[in-house]
Formats: sequence, C-alpha cells, structure tokens
Amino acid sequence: MRPLTLTRLLLRCGLLALILFAVVVVAMKLGAVQVSLYGLGKDLISVLLHRTSSLSSDYGMIVLGIRLPRIVLAIFVGASLSVAGVSFQALLRNPLADPYVLGISSGAALGSIVALIVESHLSLSPEMAGLITPVGAFLGAAVTIAAVYILGRRDGQIDSTTLLLGGIITASFLQAVIMFLMTTLSGNNLRGSAFWFMGDLSTPQPRSLQYLLSFGFIIAAGAIYTTASDLNLLLAGEKEAMHLGVDVPRVRIVVYIAASILTGLAVSVSGTIGYVGLLVPHVMRLIFGSDHRMLIPACALGGAIALLVADTLARTVTSPTDLPVGAVTALAGAPLFIYLLRRRIA
Repeated sequence: MRPLTLTRLLLRCGLLALILFAVVVVAMKLGAVQVSLYGLGKDLISVLLHRTSSLSSDYGMIVLGIRLPRIVLAIFVGASLSVAGVSFQALLRNPLADPYVLGISSGAALGSIVALIVESHLSLSPEMAGLITPVGAFLGAAVTIAAVYILGRRDGQIDSTTLLLGGIITASFLQAVIMFLMTTLSGNNLRGSAFWFMGDLSTPQPRSLQYLLSFGFIIAAGAIYTTASDLNLLLAGEKEAMHLGVDVPRVRIVVYIAASILTGLAVSVSGTIGYVGLLVPHVMRLIFGSDHRMLIPACALGGAIALLVADTLARTVTSPTDLPVGAVTALAGAPLFIYLLRRRIA
C-alpha cells in the first residue's frame, strides 16, 4: 500500500467533497415541490449584483428558507455521527462500537422527554420552547457520558471492555425509564417525541443552535484528528502503543470526550439516527484503508453524504409526507450491515 501523502489526502477528500456537492444540488431540487435550479440561480445572481433586493420566485423561499437549512443540518449530523463512530471503533478496538452502543443517544432521548415534561408546565416564548428540547437532550447526553465514563474506569484507568458493557447496561436502563416517562406525555408531545426517537431533521433549529453545532463539530473533530496517528498505533494493542511512545490515557480521554460531544450535539438536534456511525466507517475503511489520518475526514464527508441521501429519500419517497430519516437509515443500513458481516466472515 502506498504511503499517505498530503496530495493524496487532499485529492481523496476533494473527490468526496465533489460528490457531496452533487448530492446537495440534487437535494435542493427534489421535494414535494420540484424546483428549477436554473431559475433559482438567476435569482441569486440578481441579488448578488444588487439588481433586486430579494428573491422573486416562490421556489427561492422554498430552497433557501426550508431545504437549505435542513441540508446543512443533515451534513453536520451525518459528519458528527460518522466521526464519533470511527473514533469509538478505534478507541475500543471493536468493529461494532458506535455512538449509540455507549448509551449516549438514550441519555439524550431521556433528556428531551424531561424537557418536554418541564415545558408543558411552563409558559415559554416560542424561541425558548424551541431551544428547551435540544438543550435537554444535550444535558442528558452529557450526564450519560459522565456516568458511563465512571462505570468504565478500573484501577484508575479506562477499561475498553468495561466501558462498552457499562454503556450497554446504561442504555438498557435509560430505555426503561424512557418508556415509563412516555406514558406521562400528552397527545401532541407523545407523537412529537415518538417521531424524534426515529430521527427528525424537519424541525427548524434556532440560528444560535446552528452556530453552536458547527463550532462544536469543528472543535471536537479537530481534537480527534490530532490523535489520528496515535489511533493507528492503538490498533496494534495498548501495550504496543505505549512502547511506541503513545500516551494512551490522554488519547482515551480526548477521543472519548470529543466523540461523546459530537454524538450529544447530533442527537440533540436530530433525534436517534442509527447505523450512520456504525456503517459509514466500515465502508470508508474498505475504500480508503485503516489509516485514521485519511479515515477521519473521509468518514466526515461520507457520513454527510449518506445522511443527506437518506434525508432526501425521506422527503421524496412518500411526498408530501415525510418519513423519519432514522427509519430510512435503518432500512438501508441493516441489509448493508448483514452484507459486510458476511463478507468479513467469508
């Protein structure tokens, strides 16, 4: 295998970026209302040249006001889940590890339900009401991160097996609490929470939350990428990595916290979307190899492409009714996972 160079890295990422751009163009065009991108482009050029102060066509409002924010959200959520997934798989040296196995999504779901219950007893402005569910979900994810981290410590250090088992047990317990609390929700909140659990990108997010998501992704993903070479050495085993000069405890803490933050941010705005963090790293690994210097950015772009394709299908297959995007990823992800599993066994 040829060594990874900066030129090869940029070329591969550039190819994925071109694919992502093509998917974005298709996603802007498709939907309940078919949009002429040529007409939209003329409107945008007129605005940029100051020939007019606003978009004259109705589809300008549809694309820029409705579809584009949803597309951007899908890109950040897909990238966050995929980067978190490849990080957990490398950290735990377990191909089945993903953000949801560690119980982080269950914690976010519990936090959102608690937020809905609190919201029903308070008189909040529309802006505050739109923020309380994502904030509750992120706080729930943060508490779960801390709890699983404490459960995963043995003799003052993180044990990968104990951490994984602690996450599974925590997720099971939180799911039971969620089922109990859902019986206390009213009709509208119950339907909304059920749709949220299956993954939902249709709810408009406040601009402040969009900035927080993008800033948090850049910081957390950047922190993980600084450990890419160390993660490569960790694949050979922790003792071997220590002998090669890797500060294993520091890498564990940085990767675990950063990947958990990515998951918490993604789940807080999109609900529980499965298979993206599990399967995209496997597909990218088959295409580009296991060098995390290439794998981490490839997973970010590949996750964005995968979730954007899934969300576009969710918007168009049963148009004008939207499907939960988590249902689409599950329908597509389960057969793909079985194929990868059989390929690995064979």
